[in-house]
Amino acid sequence: MESIRDRLASLSRRELAGLVAVVVLALGGVGLWYLRSMPRPVEVKSGVQARSVQPGGQAVGAPSPSPSPVAIVVNVAGWVRRPGVYQFHQGQRVIDALKAAGGPKKNAALDALNLAALLTDAEQILVPKIGAAGVTAPGAVAPGTSSPGSTSAGAAGAKVNINTAPESDLEALPGIGPVLAQRIIDYRTQHGPFQSVNELLNVSGIGDKRLADMKSQVSV
Repeated sequence: MESIRDRLASLSRRELAGLVAVVVLALGGVGLWYLRSMPRPVEVKSGVQARSVQPGGQAVGAPSPSPSPVAIVVNVAGWVRRPGVYQFHQGQRVIDALKAAGGPKKNAALDALNLAALLTDAEQILVPKIGAAGVTAPGAVAPGTSSPGSTSAGAAGAKVNINTAPESDLEALPGIGPVLAQRIIDYRTQHGPFQSVNELLNVSGIGDKRLADMKSQVSV
């Protein structure tokens, strides 16, 4: 049987070179396959920051997810333009609640509130009106007292003249909102000045009870 040495000796140099090249290519392919089969880090891109994931799924340098803002529900009531129940996020303040409710009305006693206080879930923010029980305007004299150089008569608040008052002053009256204030203005424009406070009963939407609530605060 012809030995391997005899076979190699019988090969030409070109054939021998080709055989060597085949062996080298085979070994190179095996080595490349081995390198590709080894695990390596994978780059994962996000909208905030790229992070590298090591074999096994552990993220390196990944930012911790920020918690979602907690929703809280607050009742905004009293002397605001749109009282009601509103939803806010934790960290918002009383001033944000007033803005959501359309802002305070004229003569709202904002000094009675801490506008910088944080909102809490299920709380009620009650905006009082100046002149309500226990609420006075900044620098005003409390009922039953007098300031130096003034008389008790001077401590009385001025009444709203229903013949000349603008809409904002009429809205400040108890039970009178933007709609009724405009109706009062429309009535006096069409029929002339009110001759007495009782003529307010001729304005649609004003009844005996509503007139009684504001009668002491209006004049002609």
